[in-house]
Amino acid sequence: MPDVTRRVLILGGTTEGRLLAGALDGWSVISSLAGRTSRPLLPPGELRIGGFGGVDGLAAYLRDRRVDALVDATHPFAATMTGHAVAAAATTGVPLLVLRRPGWVAEPGDDWHRVPDLGVAAARLPRLGDRVFLTTGRQGIAAFAALDECWFLARSVEPPVPPVPKRLEIVLDRGPFTLEGELRLLRAHGVNVLVTKDSGGPSGKLAAARAVGVPVLMIDRPPMPEAPAADTIESAVAWLKVAVR
Repeated sequence: MPDVTRRVLILGGTTEGRLLAGALDGWSVISSLAGRTSRPLLPPGELRIGGFGGVDGLAAYLRDRRVDALVDATHPFAATMTGHAVAAAATTGVPLLVLRRPGWVAEPGDDWHRVPDLGVAAARLPRLGDRVFLTTGRQGIAAFAALDECWFLARSVEPPVPPVPKRLEIVLDRGPFTLEGELRLLRAHGVNVLVTKDSGGPSGKLAAARAVGVPVLMIDRPPMPEAPAADTIESAVAWLKVAVR
């Protein structure tokens, strides 16, 4: 008998990607991870790790595996992968959905300074603060390597690779993080500025910075190509049920 199971490819590595994979009962789910961490949190279903080889490679994979729908649930800052997904979907005619959590919105008491990228954030230091809590991920640490006048506390799942700042302390940890824990961290290290990307989702660090009056350098999300989008697991599941019958 022919295989009539609906097949979805989720470009994941995020909480949203894992949750969506677990919510698709009756689907054949393939989750693709970039392979940048050695101990990723694994979603249910079939798993592939590594790149596709650009737009052509992703398009070939969609055809070879007879994928019925493509969901880009990568990190909001994975602009290159999203661009590849949009182009491959257009080439193959496979329906595409971009699943992104909403960005953060400043609340009363926040002292946010929005910047377009890591380079501009580095240029704003140390005028805004010289004891920096850096939560941009290990790949973003290199942008601050030349700032010898600043002390950095950086948190990531795995150790960064050079170049890194001369005065750097690394905390290897994986969230979620509590407000109480973030407050202890800021106070124990005398942090006077937080640098983070506008990733969205629950954030004890932003609440902690607000509570103790620490300014935040908020790096804006990169521009994304036009594509159907959802910001919840429920709306993504509903879209898939309509897009693939």
